[in-house]
Amino acid sequence: MPVRVPEELPAVEELLAENIFVIGERRASAQDIRPLRIAVLNLMPLKLMTETDLLRLISNTPLQIELDLVDTGVHVSQNTPREHIETFYKTFDEIRNRYYDGFIITGAPVEKVKFEEVDYWDKMMEIFDWAHTHVTSTLYICWAAFAGLYYHHGIHKHVLDHKISGVFKHRVLVPKNPLFRGFDDTFSVPHSRFSQFNREEIEANPDLTILSESAESGIYIVMARGGREFFITGHSEYSPHTLDFEYRRDLEKGLNPTVPAHYYLYDDPSQPPLVTWRSHANLLFTNWLNYFVYQATPYRPEDIAAL
Repeated sequence: MPVRVPEELPAVEELLAENIFVIGERRASAQDIRPLRIAVLNLMPLKLMTETDLLRLISNTPLQIELDLVDTGVHVSQNTPREHIETFYKTFDEIRNRYYDGFIITGAPVEKVKFEEVDYWDKMMEIFDWAHTHVTSTLYICWAAFAGLYYHHGIHKHVLDHKISGVFKHRVLVPKNPLFRGFDDTFSVPHSRFSQFNREEIEANPDLTILSESAESGIYIVMARGGREFFITGHSEYSPHTLDFEYRRDLEKGLNPTVPAHYYLYDDPSQPPLVTWRSHANLLFTNWLNYFVYQATPYRPEDIAAL
């Protein structure tokens, strides 16, 4: 699915070099189809890296996507040039009256902070409410998964003493769910987080279904509202070198991080990463876009409110 983006977006050059198809706005405007409208609320500090990682995955199916990058409008990023945000991002207030076929909310570096103490929590609650009525299907990733389940369903996050970091094997618990079409019985996913769910708390909520988990890293995907919401604790979108970047960054900060598990060749950080998750990452996003966005969304975006 070619993603319709501004030609000047830095991620475009890198993706084209990887033979990943993105389409410029001028060419897209000449195609007589309705593209899927996807918004990404990017809360990650290194926004350019996250943009590239997500575009790499959502551009992998045969229909056109019109992408909006979204900023809360109330938090100033310290790690991304302001001119990049002003050029390529819309604030939530600018898109609040629009309807989207799909919505992705990323993780955020505030895991150890209580939700109510996050400086943009009031805006996040507003966005969560908006997504219920203006989006066909939403992916909540990492911190957003914990925040979304807490806000919508009262599920608490449990902060850990150690970071779950590495690439872990997962099981499919509901194999007939279309999200797992083409998946093997087990598959690998990167994780990088200090939080965990209590499985019994989720199981006690009849509105929630645990779709996948890992014996080592715990709950991976929880579904709500028949697939209109997916809460994903891992980072299937990570590039081969993201965990390595995080590990070496934390080393330089003197945080004494543990070596990411099952990630480097021979578990040796002097060796290159061993990539074992990319095929399933592509399937995950392709299946979400196909079965829970494209096949579920109405032709007129404003009819999403009636779903």
